[in-house]
Amino acid sequence: MTDSQIAEFCKALSDENRVKIIKMLTGGELCACKILEAFNITQPTLSHHMKLLTDCGLVSARKEGKWSYYSINCEKFSEFKTVISDISCAESKSGCCCSAK
Repeated sequence: MTDSQIAEFCKALSDENRVKIIKMLTGGELCACKILEAFNITQPTLSHHMKLLTDCGLVSARKEGKWSYYSINCEKFSEFKTVISDISCAESKSGCCCSAK
């Protein structure tokens, strides 16, 4: 996963509504109408959120008739989780290496 892709995922998750959508999708695929019921937003606003989530690859979309169905893209989400879990906080007692001079 590139740094650019990581940044796009983080940007997509920087809104609490989109975080809530991701949490809803952990239960499986949902129709846009079911997602919309959980929010006090308009359909165009939901479309905007879903576009950001699908454009970065975090969410997959499929059309069935006039309805859109969304689910987490498990492959991309797993890659993102691996990248995040690989980030750690190194506790150094000596501080920055350049301060040793």
